[in-house]
Amino acid sequence: MDPEELRALLSTDGLRLLDEVGALGAEADVVRTVSRLRAAGHPPALVAAVLTQARLRTRARARFGDFADRMLFTPDGLEQATRLPVAAHHAGRFARAGLTSVADLGCGIGADAMAFAGLGLRVVAVERDEVTAALAAYNLAPFPDARVVHGDALDEEPDDVDGLWFDPARRSGGRRTMDPADWSPPLDAVFARAAQRPTGVKLGPAIDHALIPDGVEAQWVSADRDVVELVVWSGRLARDQVGRSALVIGAGGTHEITAPEPSPDAETGALGDYLLEPDGAVIRARLIGEVARRVNGRMIDPSIAWITGDIEPQTPFGQSFRVRETLPFDERKLKAALRERRIGTLEIKKRGVDVDPAALRTRLAPRGDETATLVLTRVGGVRTAVLADRIP
Repeated sequence: MDPEELRALLSTDGLRLLDEVGALGAEADVVRTVSRLRAAGHPPALVAAVLTQARLRTRARARFGDFADRMLFTPDGLEQATRLPVAAHHAGRFARAGLTSVADLGCGIGADAMAFAGLGLRVVAVERDEVTAALAAYNLAPFPDARVVHGDALDEEPDDVDGLWFDPARRSGGRRTMDPADWSPPLDAVFARAAQRPTGVKLGPAIDHALIPDGVEAQWVSADRDVVELVVWSGRLARDQVGRSALVIGAGGTHEITAPEPSPDAETGALGDYLLEPDGAVIRARLIGEVARRVNGRMIDPSIAWITGDIEPQTPFGQSFRVRETLPFDERKLKAALRERRIGTLEIKKRGVDVDPAALRTRLAPRGDETATLVLTRVGGVRTAVLADRIP
């Protein structure tokens, strides 16, 4: 979106038209809407801008729910924007630490800034891109204690705030930028600021652990079993004796496991009656051993992130499976075994073996009225196929 399209969109006619269009579903809806708006005499550029926003609002419902219907987006901004429940967690961390104001440096479309303001924090949101800054100002308009500054995140850091929030831009033109030195702002500059003031830094969950500074809290977050971020907390925002944590947010509530540092793995042992697949946040935080010990479990292999045991694991930090049997790790024999057991609905999970689950499912051609999970992995270094049932 260029500034001219933005001005058209933010006009009275543009916003009215956007509300009129509402959510867009199938492509046929888009074609009919374009034809209707063109026939009504609306300029093509305005129609294009409105339809782009309508599509983005439809996609944004997964992250923002009903709030998406009054927000404006860019494609990159939506891709990197924090989900609403996760943003609320960020804001709660600032509030619990006793901070009353925050500078969101590189605010994007303003998702986290909205959560901060929603908890009553005074917010200064800084964004370098002119169009994105204007959209953030629109999204933050309902909050009187929030203001948006168009400028560089590092040059426009205000002095009159208690803490900082960074979400360095890691996408450009729809592509992910891999080198932290190319992020906006660069990661080393962000961590330099975090060493001086209470700061939260949102990063991708797959970041190299070697890039995480000493003396901070690194918290991996999953939402509905999807690992969405790593947040590095410093100063008053970091908790005593917590160097690593995994926060799991889902339908069953919010649960967290913490440790001073990455935990050593549990001992390995034979496959038991149950399998536990640790939540991705637990795996990323390297707290698998801590979870295994909590459920009296053991690792199935020194290099495999699966836990096994002889009693059903009761934990929010993973998905449990009841083991039915082990099968030969041979495609022809697996296919015959599935036919014999009338398994037609088959979930395939793999870890530590070179298998394409989608292609394998096609070749196995499961048929029948039974349901099962096939776990392809290594147990004690041996390639093993485990037939199991997912425990709700």
